[in-house]
Amino acid sequence: MKYARLGVNIDHVATLRQQRGEMYPDVVRAADVALATGAHQITIHLREDRRHIQDRDVPAVHDMCKKIGLPMNLELGCHDEIVEIAMREKPEWVCLVPEKREERTTEGGLDVMDQKNYQRVKSACERILKASPSTKISLFVEANADVLKKCLTMKAHAVEIHTGEYAKDFLTKKDLSKHLKEYREGASIIKSAGWGYHAGHGLTYESLEPLLSEGLFEEYNIGHWIIAESVFLGLGHVIKEMLTLMKKYPLKA
Repeated sequence: MKYARLGVNIDHVATLRQQRGEMYPDVVRAADVALATGAHQITIHLREDRRHIQDRDVPAVHDMCKKIGLPMNLELGCHDEIVEIAMREKPEWVCLVPEKREERTTEGGLDVMDQKNYQRVKSACERILKASPSTKISLFVEANADVLKKCLTMKAHAVEIHTGEYAKDFLTKKDLSKHLKEYREGASIIKSAGWGYHAGHGLTYESLEPLLSEGLFEEYNIGHWIIAESVFLGLGHVIKEMLTLMKKYPLKA
């Protein structure tokens, strides 16, 4: 049986470090603990404003991942400077995301229906793949059928569905059927094209379970809740519990 993969986003270890301008907590140590515990990859987001992950963290975390033999997933906006860093670093995965300086966190998926935005994303994909043909690219988008079909016209390998609204509705005990219906329809579109179907944003241990029971998403990238819960239980313990939950729900064929 196959089970979903867990990518642990360690951005907020860096957030805590940057609050005081110290050298701790160490993001490389966080990556080491996560991977040693059983996480399938490390995710970091190098934002244009450098609010958490710094340039020096990218090769340092990547070296740790390579040492263990597991992938690094580098999230980034389509800014030329950041795209060029990805081109030099050649991570195993790049996830292209929308990014605004004024937002607290990523607020939605890429707007690929806007022609100007579409061209920016398409160009970023092509530049990264030209510099690093072995890198795989995912596009962070909403679970909208038209959006997903538009994504399939670009040179990428997967989509990562923005689960932020689903996560909010779960916390406020709203009906989740609309979200789940969209995720099922999205799976049909994306998997029939042979692309990967990933998910992330705002997920907790509790809100992850209904998605796991659907057996649709092959990978989840989760960060804020894991790091927050780790304050009480420890990073390795939280990751181990999440992995145990994930192994209860095999992927659908």
